[in-house]
Amino acid sequence: MENLKKVVNDWESLTQGVAEGLALAKEAERHQQKDLEKELSQELTRLTKIFEKLEFLVLFSEKHDKNDAIISIHAGTGGVEAQDWAQMLLRMYLRYGDKKSFKTKIVDQTVGQEAGLKSVTIEVFGDYAFGNLKSEAGVHRLVRISPFDAEKMRHTSFALVEVLPILAEENEVEIKENDLKIEVFRAGGHGGQSVNTTDSAVRITHRPTGLTVKCQNERSQLQNKKTALKILQAKLMKFNQQTRGQALADIRGELLAAEWGNQIRSYVLQPYKLVKDHRTDFETKDPQAVLDGELDDFIKSYLRYISQQDKQDKFSAR
Repeated sequence: MENLKKVVNDWESLTQGVAEGLALAKEAERHQQKDLEKELSQELTRLTKIFEKLEFLVLFSEKHDKNDAIISIHAGTGGVEAQDWAQMLLRMYLRYGDKKSFKTKIVDQTVGQEAGLKSVTIEVFGDYAFGNLKSEAGVHRLVRISPFDAEKMRHTSFALVEVLPILAEENEVEIKENDLKIEVFRAGGHGGQSVNTTDSAVRITHRPTGLTVKCQNERSQLQNKKTALKILQAKLMKFNQQTRGQALADIRGELLAAEWGNQIRSYVLQPYKLVKDHRTDFETKDPQAVLDGELDDFIKSYLRYISQQDKQDKFSAR
């Protein structure tokens, strides 16, 4: 409620600022007061920044956009090269979280034998965390000169990013205790070394769907189980949505593309520098900034893209 009040107050302040600016501009024009041009220009810049921020919030229209988020990154085929790419993506999202003042927490990770990560799951806490990060779901492709190749050959690596909302209501997705297979084991560290002397890590399998969630970074078995159940809830919600979507596609005679094949973005470091989103065609020639967490432009372009898609779908349904 407090956030809603703040948004309303910001719109009212913007409206008042625009009205006062227009009145001042008309007065300056009437009396040819050119000394006010600098002041008006500064005020226009200030109001434009406020508008862009509020416009961004308007694009968050889906049910779970305001929720916290869960990000899972899975290295694709390619061994150490793909695992290093997964770790680079983790760093990118942690940097992005810092820039947005989001709180992030790694809840599970499987470390590669030589370098990088085979998989990692993090929680992201902050206003509209899921609304911001849902644009990242899909396959990310990296092209670069491999630091692991003695011949300095160019390599292409892939990683899959999953983004789920943390459900605000525990009963939003029903999970029956009898449907769960719960296993406990000893949490492992880098290279498989034991970092815990008790069986605190938890793996939960949902028997009807085969979905599996693992959590080992919390301090106790109880905390790991609670976190794993939270992630399982989010996965079940997505599974149910995909099942309904597949049923509708079957009725229409359409075939949904496999998720791993949905390459959403390419990061090219050699032979030229470019990051391009293949859904929106938005691109930048500064991949280092993107890998350092500068994702807002990609997120805004994606939110505008899906907003336009929604409008077209509604128009076509008429």
